Amino acid sequence: MSYTPKSEFLRIIIQRGFLADCTDLQELDERLLKGSLSAYIGYDATAASLHVGHLLNIMLLRWWQKTGNTAITLMGGGTTKVGDPSFRSDERPLLGPEQIDANIDGMQKVFARYLDYSASTGHGALMCNNAEWLDTLNYLDFLRDIGRHFSVNRMLSFESVKSRLDREQSLSFLEFNYMILQAYDFLELNNRYGCVLQMGGSDQWGNIVNGIDLTRRVANKEIFGLTTPLLTTSDGRKMGKSQGGAIWLNGDMLSPYEFWQFWRNTTDADVARFLKLYTELPVEECERLGALEGSDINQAKIILANEVTSLLHGQEAAQAAEQTAREVFEKGGVGDDLPTLELSQSDIGDGMSIVQLFVKSGLAKTGKDAKRLFKENGAKVNDQPHSDAGWVVSAADLEKPLKLSAGKKRHALVILNT
Repeated sequence: MSYTPKSEFLRIIIQRGFLADCTDLQELDERLLKGSLSAYIGYDATAASLHVGHLLNIMLLRWWQKTGNTAITLMGGGTTKVGDPSFRSDERPLLGPEQIDANIDGMQKVFARYLDYSASTGHGALMCNNAEWLDTLNYLDFLRDIGRHFSVNRMLSFESVKSRLDREQSLSFLEFNYMILQAYDFLELNNRYGCVLQMGGSDQWGNIVNGIDLTRRVANKEIFGLTTPLLTTSDGRKMGKSQGGAIWLNGDMLSPYEFWQFWRNTTDADVARFLKLYTELPVEECERLGALEGSDINQAKIILANEVTSLLHGQEAAQAAEQTAREVFEKGGVGDDLPTLELSQSDIGDGMSIVQLFVKSGLAKTGKDAKRLFKENGAKVNDQPHSDAGWVVSAADLEKPLKLSAGKKRHALVILNT
């Protein structure tokens, strides 16, 4: 990078590894040096919770606000009805208004943990919903006033669309409209709140550039785009994915203990990078911890898990998760905070196969996965290796809590409510 920024925000995010690209880094830096600015990131309401894959950009917004700027979280109440086709192989399932609103409610709980929406900071974050302006658009007026600024040839050249067409996979006209609607969001936020920066993952580069170009054409305003890298772990997996599925940020979809354990299981090579991106520890301390070797690196992973979990679920939840982990791994106990499957007498009936229990407790995605776990000697019951996938667990077997383990690091309790 030939230009070295002077503004606090850009210096921090470059040092910590957040920056992938920026439309005009020097000009944005100069604008930041002159005073507070507004920036936004958009989130479509495709699920009831955000997941770890969203956390990088949530932390980016947090740093934006912490350095004296106004952060805008844009809920895609309107764009979710269309669905972002970027780098997808098929069309997203369409959600109804009630489901979209419910999903937004779940997502807002997460943002409240990372951003201050009150005016106490002087730069209170804003929560917006693009349904406010997209739901009331007049189609003919929108085509005439906004659609005329878009070149289909240029839109087809964007990698997110081109990759879909190159594979000869269908791209519906509904999806094709998505990039126009997202560009219009940027124009609308600039008109309403003076927003001058859209941030997002590098897969959103084409959509961001569209919004910048539209705002320049319609309002003659200079605005900016900034992207973060698409993260994969050192072993090549997409960030936020695990054997059990997505790592959700809402506590009712993934327990604080399971969230803590995800970070505790970070590979050695990722520790320093994740400390810089997902915690607020000084960069020098992140590098020191990440350079530890042997058994010492495990302490760095515990610090990572505690710091990230404290930000999302609070310090008490992080401490409880660490205590449970110590009981489970060091003392052979069951731990009070382990993920728990509670069954009733009617659930258990004449018995339930151990394979079903592994699936219901979240330790295996499917019965096939569970059976493979047994076959490969990766299943334990009450800390003892168990290879009988045909065992039918009765109510009598559940007089005491049953501890199930998948490998060395994933555990759950099964309890029968009497």
